[in-house]
Amino acid sequence: MTSETTTRHGRLPAHEAGRPEGAAAVVIGGGLAGVTAALELADAGLRVTLIEGRPRLGGLAFSFQRGELTVDNGQHVYLRCCTAYRWFLDRLDARALAPLQDRLDVPVLDVGRPSGRPRLGRLRRTALPVPLHLAASLATYPHLSVAERAGVGRAALALRGMDPLDPALDDVDFGSWLRRHGQSARTVEALWDLVGVATLNATAEHSSLGLATMVFKTGLLSEPGAADIGWAHVPLGELHDTRARAALDRAGVRTALRTRATRISAHPEGGWQVDTAAGPGTAGRLAADTVVLAVPQREAHGLLPEGALDEPGRLLGIGTAPILNLHVVYDRKVLRQPFFTALGSPVQWVFDRTDSSGLAAADPGAQYLAVSQSAAQDDIDRPVAELRERYLPELERLLPAARGAVVKDFFVTRERTATFAPTPGVGRLRPHAPTNAPGLYLAGAWTATGWPATMESAVRSGLNAAGAALSELGRPHRNPVREAAV
Repeated sequence: MTSETTTRHGRLPAHEAGRPEGAAAVVIGGGLAGVTAALELADAGLRVTLIEGRPRLGGLAFSFQRGELTVDNGQHVYLRCCTAYRWFLDRLDARALAPLQDRLDVPVLDVGRPSGRPRLGRLRRTALPVPLHLAASLATYPHLSVAERAGVGRAALALRGMDPLDPALDDVDFGSWLRRHGQSARTVEALWDLVGVATLNATAEHSSLGLATMVFKTGLLSEPGAADIGWAHVPLGELHDTRARAALDRAGVRTALRTRATRISAHPEGGWQVDTAAGPGTAGRLAADTVVLAVPQREAHGLLPEGALDEPGRLLGIGTAPILNLHVVYDRKVLRQPFFTALGSPVQWVFDRTDSSGLAAADPGAQYLAVSQSAAQDDIDRPVAELRERYLPELERLLPAARGAVVKDFFVTRERTATFAPTPGVGRLRPHAPTNAPGLYLAGAWTATGWPATMESAVRSGLNAAGAALSELGRPHRNPVREAAV
């Protein structure tokens, strides 16, 4: 049985096995990596078809409806140093929808003090050159002792002199390195893990020193404004689905949703053919000169033709790490900052999503907070009732105004395989974009971008894959992001 799948440009034929005229590409996967690759290939003149098994684009950075709320599955942020993701926003004509802070400013609440009363500290930068841009903030950071603050400076200078792409760093865990450089358990909790858990999705003990060096050297020790934080002020679906589809349309990309790849094989006349399915009993076939496989590592392993990688089993060695998000709607305003992070509490980062979710219009006076919990192995499978019992009192400890507020809604979103695990040794498992098979390329945040599993890494991987494909085809190509390909 055959069928057709609706696309943004009419119908995707159920059988398209004949060799098309001119260079054609198929991109498998509609996350940020796949969308990026499709746009770059189309901009270079290829006829591109993008297929995605879900009914939307955006991968794991998406939105859904819950009553009158538009809810992001998780809180996603980026930094000013994320040049590829910033290019991506520009390419979607969406930079204004996800603005950056003028200057880094992170409120840090500590409730682990003997008095139990929250104490506020801030991590801020000035316009001074690196490393002086953080000196004033560090000197007055109340959550560390004077000796601990001085020790942070010495460790930061040591990190600044390291090369994150040095293979030797990949085998060392960040926690051991921090201890060797005089960092106390409190310093790790109040600074290094405060940043590292959110960006690496792992604690220092379980993070590759190479990836940690990339995060801290690039974000905090490269340029004064590198760590300024940006986030979407609209639902993620507006950026990564609605705006992405419009950009793909303008570029001439044919997009087929609810369509998954079932097999990649060599075409009898050269190039590739991709077998597809759009539901039970359906089948289709696409022919292409170039295929970009932009799906998670386990799915990629299942689709790779024999010989495409020397050791395909290495993909299965790339572990995954979960992220949990708790969503709380109060009947009143309990937080006056756009976000904060916490110490002495299981709560990690809390963001105000009232305006972006539509709650401000639907229920004036109410407030919606999103609690983002990275490295959430201990909580990811807890029942909702247990999570409610565990976290609502913590929010009341952190936010006194929440103590008299009514919780109008509490729900949970779970991404059990949100990112690849940045464990020591993962670097040698991450493949580069080109495979052994001419015309077949890999993309995804888990590939060898040099970055941890972030939106930045996903976009860079799409640029890497498209650049490698265009080079092989002899198409003139200039990477649109300075130093985007690591």
